[in-house]
Amino acid sequence: MTNSNGRQDGFLRSTRCEGAGNCVEVAFVTYVAVRDSKNPEGPVLWFTLDEWEGFTTGVKWGEFDV
Repeated sequence: MTNSNGRQDGFLRSTRCEGAGNCVEVAFVTYVAVRDSKNPEGPVLWFTLDEWEGFTTGVKWGEFDV
């Protein structure tokens, strides 16, 4: 299955991602998987859905230096 980013591996990247490939990619499965788009064969960080929700809420509220 191809997602809206034209990828077939289940990972999504932001529509704001520019062509340089300097993006974070995310896959929503039983857990949330996050990886660096420049190194798709590299390590993957795994989060529970609750952890991911807490992280994204923190980003929205400016709790992190991003």
